[in-house]
Amino acid sequence: MPQPNYPVIQIQPEWVLEPEALGSKQKFWFRSEDKETEWLFKFPEPNTGQHWAEKIAAEVAEILDIPHARVELAVFQGTPGSATESFARHGWQLFHGNQILAGKVLGYDPQKRFQQSDHTLTNIFAAISAALPVEQPDLRNAVWSARAKPQFTEYLVLDAVIGNTDRHHENWGVLLRRAGAEWQGMPAPTFDHASSLGRELLDSGRGLSRERLLRERRVGPYSERARGGIFWETTDRHGLSPLELVRRAVPLYPELFRPALTRLERLDRQRVQDIVEPVPADWITTLQRQFAIELMYYNYNELLKLRL
Repeated sequence: MPQPNYPVIQIQPEWVLEPEALGSKQKFWFRSEDKETEWLFKFPEPNTGQHWAEKIAAEVAEILDIPHARVELAVFQGTPGSATESFARHGWQLFHGNQILAGKVLGYDPQKRFQQSDHTLTNIFAAISAALPVEQPDLRNAVWSARAKPQFTEYLVLDAVIGNTDRHHENWGVLLRRAGAEWQGMPAPTFDHASSLGRELLDSGRGLSRERLLRERRVGPYSERARGGIFWETTDRHGLSPLELVRRAVPLYPELFRPALTRLERLDRQRVQDIVEPVPADWITTLQRQFAIELMYYNYNELLKLRL
């Protein structure tokens, strides 16, 4: 029996709150009249599947029990996009990775987004382990450190499944808030997965296309050649593919990766199809749908080889 389509939020003009300055894509915050929570609406870049990629990524994270921002499909004035529910509320403030790294890693340039080779997994782990802004470590900091690294590895496994190439230093963070004289902290849920699932490819035409990659059985090589936002060494010219990053990291941090890799058992080809199929037919083409399924299934099978 076919699954019902994912719901689509119809955003009313009077719900719009303010434009969002951070990032390159056009977006704005909105809140419906009967809700307290704010949402961020993002227009997809032309000829891309960024909106459905965001939704599919959130659904994969849900299946794998990975903390993630809630995402729904949405339409504003006839234009389809994605809506992400705010998770920085109730006094919590989001501090992006570049802010954390700049305060914890000597010489880190928080303004250098592209080719930022200091954005290595080693530096990220060092920064999030010491993310709470206090001078002396205490029990609360010990609990934070034990929680932060495993949760970040979950995000890396998710990136590898969906082929997310945009885990740059503003696409992860921590949530902090004051509680009296102390600070409380927790890792922010994973967010912003628009650069996933081959969303930039055209269905057909000259050069690289979904039709050609599927016909020539080159979905795997496409995934392996991807350049992600996290570097392995500070001397590297490019970030590793999301899949290769996990391959290299698992032998060094087996206990950190074990939980997320174990939960991959919840995915299989049918479950992957069940996640993709509810995207409405007028939002995604047949080739886009097929390519997303094949890409995730390839990555899933490669990750199964790493299970401990």
